Amino acid sequence: MNVSARNIFSGSISAIVPGSVNAEVELTLAGGDKLVAIVTESSTQSLGLAVGKAATALVKAPWVIVLAGESNLKFSARNQLSGKVQSLSKGAVNTEVAIELAGGSLVYAVITNDAAKELQLSVGAPASALIKASHVVLAVPA
Repeated sequence: MNVSARNIFSGSISAIVPGSVNAEVELTLAGGDKLVAIVTESSTQSLGLAVGKAATALVKAPWVIVLAGESNLKFSARNQLSGKVQSLSKGAVNTEVAIELAGGSLVYAVITNDAAKELQLSVGAPASALIKASHVVLAVPA
């Protein structure tokens, strides 16, 4: 599968919370980290989503918000994935940040160089990736 999304997470569906319009689908990744997606009920049906089924989550790197260090704030973003900065790749305008989660998964974010500087990001420093559940696209084998 070739896609333009930088973040591709494979896992198993561990929970589905149905709703009248949308469903909340929890995907457990290989290392135990969890990612939640909001999908329409019709997508839940057409994709045959069910607990235990394998699925892949796609998240574009610009949709990932980076939080440096610890915070005393609560966020509306459903996915708050903590880890450590594994790498920083600075470009002319943007920096790609790779955050390694406790389970070993990598989350990539693309932020401005100014934001990377303001956040004082460095390899090994604690950081979190905030991802809205509506920004997670699910795919299943055809």
